[in-house]
Amino acid sequence: MKGTVVIVGLGLIGGSIALCIRARHPQAHIIGVDISEQTILSGDSLGIIDEGTTNLADVVARADLLIFCCPVQQTERFLAELPTYPLKKDLLITDTGSTKMRVMEHATAVQEAGYTFIGGHPMAGSHKSGVTAAKSLLFENAYYLLTPSAEEDPKHVAALRFWLEGTNAKFLELSAQEHDHITGMLSHLPHIVAAALVNQTSDFTQEHPAAFRLAAGGFRDITRIASSDPTMWTDISLSNKETLRELLGNWRDGMNDAIDMLEREDSTAIYQFFDTAKEFRDSLPVHQEGAIPSFYDLFVDVPDYPGVISEVTGFLAQEEISLINIKILETREDIMGILQITFQNEKDRERAKRCIEKYSHYQCHF
Repeated sequence: MKGTVVIVGLGLIGGSIALCIRARHPQAHIIGVDISEQTILSGDSLGIIDEGTTNLADVVARADLLIFCCPVQQTERFLAELPTYPLKKDLLITDTGSTKMRVMEHATAVQEAGYTFIGGHPMAGSHKSGVTAAKSLLFENAYYLLTPSAEEDPKHVAALRFWLEGTNAKFLELSAQEHDHITGMLSHLPHIVAAALVNQTSDFTQEHPAAFRLAAGGFRDITRIASSDPTMWTDISLSNKETLRELLGNWRDGMNDAIDMLEREDSTAIYQFFDTAKEFRDSLPVHQEGAIPSFYDLFVDVPDYPGVISEVTGFLAQEEISLINIKILETREDIMGILQITFQNEKDRERAKRCIEKYSHYQCHF
């Protein structure tokens, strides 16, 4: 498809969407807008964009597709300004924010001015950030949520999906309210709980220093999402605060119930508490992208001698298998492994397991 695509916010998400659009629509002209001139230069040199600017007003009149890939509060400010610009009559506008109700509310003025706005949320990410981390496969098989208004013309939704076909994502349409309730429960609340648990542990280690070394293995894994960008999660928390207040209240009530069970030494209730959780947890889909990106870790039993990490990464290099993180574990329950390697997807993890076991006698575990 020909046309001019303007992407506001040239980070991991914005850069990756640009690559996906370029792959599927090579005739499109892609313009990046970012507050950082260095980011624009990087995006241009990497071939992610065709041109860039730090000022949206300079290019917005040329846009056929306008995508806001910036924090929600910035998107809201841009939406308030849009009706003051000379825009193309058939301009299609979307965003990639993690919350949708407030964004859709701020888009009302844009829609009343006769333009199309369809909320969007690609549910994918990476431990890396910035335009230099952008990749065209970032959204493959991940859910891409769309939140058109109830009155939106289906042909506009179809047009947006066509522009975004190169993501190879699974599109799902929800109302903005349902989106925020679901992502609040499955993503936003877990991030808050993980951060609270880590903060509590941080205070605990002041009194019990040995706990710092023992807070590895399973504890580190279940609190992994607490390492997320605090600026982004401040923005998300404030933009979905009403949903989170309700969910956190329910969580608090659940913890009070747990305290009560312990005080009463009610073994039946405690067993039911864990058994119900186990049954539901075991019924969840395995290795499908959801509200929180999946982690594809491989644990490798290796001897403790100098050069073992470069040896293993050398095996992977021979098979051209990319990894996104690697670390040595001092403590890990249940699995006898000291080398943890993280991959972008399940396919790479499976290939890595076969590769390492092919070139060595090391045992690999998921």
